[in-house]
Amino acid sequence: MKKTIISAFVLLLCFSAVAQDKLLTMEEAILQGRRALAPENLNQLKWIKGSADYSFVEKESLKSASLRSDLTKELCSLDNLNKKLNAMAAGKLKAFPRYTWVSSTAFEFRKGDDTYNYNIPSRSLTAVKSAVVPKTGAHADKRPITKNVAYTIDNNLYLIKNGEHEQITKDEDKAIVNGQVVHRYEFGVSKGIFWSPDGSQLAYYRKDETMVTDYPIMDMTTMPATPTTVKYPFAGAASHHVTLGVYNLRTEKTVWMKTGEPKEQYLTNIAWSPDGKTIYIVILNRDQNHFKMNAYNASTGDFIETLFEEKEEKYAQPLHAMEFIPTRDNQFIWQSRRDGWNHLYLYNTDGKLISQLTKGEWEVDDFKGIDPQGEYAYFTATKESPINRDLYRVNASGKITRLTKGDGFHSVSLSDDFNYFIDNFSSVETPRIVTIQNTDGKKSKELLKAGNPLKDYKIGEIGMFTIEAEDGSDLHCRMFRPADFDARKKYPVVVYVYGGPGVQLIRNRWLGGANLWYHYMAQQGYIVFTLENRGTPLRGKEFEQITFRNLGKIEMEDQMKGVEYLKGLKYVDSERLAIHGWSYGGYMTTTLMTRKPGTFKVGVGGGPVIDWKMYEIMYTERFMDTPEANPEGYKETSLFQYIENLQGKLLLIHGTDDDVVVWQHSLDYLRECVNKGVQVDYFVYPGHPHNVRGKDRVHLMQKVTDYIVDGLED
Repeated sequence: MKKTIISAFVLLLCFSAVAQDKLLTMEEAILQGRRALAPENLNQLKWIKGSADYSFVEKESLKSASLRSDLTKELCSLDNLNKKLNAMAAGKLKAFPRYTWVSSTAFEFRKGDDTYNYNIPSRSLTAVKSAVVPKTGAHADKRPITKNVAYTIDNNLYLIKNGEHEQITKDEDKAIVNGQVVHRYEFGVSKGIFWSPDGSQLAYYRKDETMVTDYPIMDMTTMPATPTTVKYPFAGAASHHVTLGVYNLRTEKTVWMKTGEPKEQYLTNIAWSPDGKTIYIVILNRDQNHFKMNAYNASTGDFIETLFEEKEEKYAQPLHAMEFIPTRDNQFIWQSRRDGWNHLYLYNTDGKLISQLTKGEWEVDDFKGIDPQGEYAYFTATKESPINRDLYRVNASGKITRLTKGDGFHSVSLSDDFNYFIDNFSSVETPRIVTIQNTDGKKSKELLKAGNPLKDYKIGEIGMFTIEAEDGSDLHCRMFRPADFDARKKYPVVVYVYGGPGVQLIRNRWLGGANLWYHYMAQQGYIVFTLENRGTPLRGKEFEQITFRNLGKIEMEDQMKGVEYLKGLKYVDSERLAIHGWSYGGYMTTTLMTRKPGTFKVGVGGGPVIDWKMYEIMYTERFMDTPEANPEGYKETSLFQYIENLQGKLLLIHGTDDDVVVWQHSLDYLRECVNKGVQVDYFVYPGHPHNVRGKDRVHLMQKVTDYIVDGLED
């Protein structure tokens, strides 16, 4: 880790030495960080399906190349596409479209509501009539083998089969939802439609929310304002009931998996057996401390057996479905934190553990798949450092091989045959290097080395380092310093905080994982500091679960360690500290302003949780248990009781359409401030949900910046 820290400072000092005096505008900092001021990249770089070749868009032309040759071939130009679209009276494209390879010789793209197929050898363009989802359709999921498409309209599930549209479900009650996400995107749930391997069956979620609390979101664009009701399952209240159906395309009938009682349980990590005869479902109890890997007969819905189960003292969080070995239909890989770290385990379908494939005090971060021969499993992990990512592979005997080189963050994409991978690499000191490599490590080709996109700007240093928590744990930190930094001066500090589960802010990648607002503030003469406290992910179960049943307490202690570190620096003005965060960071901002009063002169909390009883079941009960089971924890973490402690200036910001942390959190807090005679500042963004995006984000960050600057300069 020390090598990373030193090299980062040295290189950024070199950047500063050759930089110009140009300063970022707020618009540039907020809107151009992923556009004009992002490191150069290859546009739409991806593997060609079933091929060792890759494709990308350059100068409005689709091109291909491979590791085996230095030749680049043009496959199709925008001009050519437009000529063919014009001949079909289908209009014109302004830029080369987002494309998807459907074979090694053909790709598809959408224009408006229509889908087109372009064949490379014949240079022909055809409309894909059988896959046209209606304008009102959503959650479309296509099975390439059959070209059938499942999609939803409102709360019902539809199917395009052989070009014909069929309505699979016909629920009139809008509180019964089919084919969509359940459990509020928790437990790895990201979709509601699951095709069988051969495409002859369609598994889908059915969510019954009739028993869940109705919550109003006000539409302020009408006169008078009108309420839109959403279902919001508050902690400790009734949760929705979920079942899994399997629709057979031949019989045109749905069979429901007999997942049993209680109805308030979580159905997660859905997987099909390779032969399409069995559905595997992880059944997690509402207490979220015990789950079973269950097998069900896809034809009858009957329960077959429990392969294994896992129990946790605090909470379990199954996030990934099983992954079958391509050459062994009776074996699969399962991810588990049973030994304290997320690792890979090899099982058979009798539920027998064959071996633990990976182990150590590091975590598997992203499982990339298994090669067609079933010889290696590929994954990215934190093996070298919690803030790094590298690609590895492991065989059945547990031999692990690191495939990427360079200290930093590797984002990778593997070819279909797993013989090659594209590596998009960056670090604090490296904007971007894109390479293509053999997985056997014998050959590599550099595709792009990006220059510093900020070379014309007055940019300061980024420091990456650790400090020690009370229990001896390393807490990763990131610090932005002004370009004209002078250790003899005193600088005000802005602490940016999140601090909650599931989010890692500090990474050894370009800008340290931050955005250009940090550099903007540094240009204004501020140090910007972030600390990753205990409770955050990818550091092992003990590190993450220490906050159980008392969210905010340990996090607050660790953030105060950061403050202690800052105050120990001679160049920090300890009388001018500000703090800002959003969502969980809004909660932490408000927590620190009122539970550690006087530490910060000014704070800005966006979309803040105020009382965990007012947040949703799935997230809150995992970390806090229910209000009934943990009354003391909920009482201690509720911020209403600390209002009168407030010292300094506090601005709360909320979107009026927030259906994640509902608006009532900050409104109730504001009412209590009025009742207790405590002055706080408040701002709302009409029509915005949990965060403020698009052009309005410039307004938001200017509001945040002005408040911090004014507050620290008073």
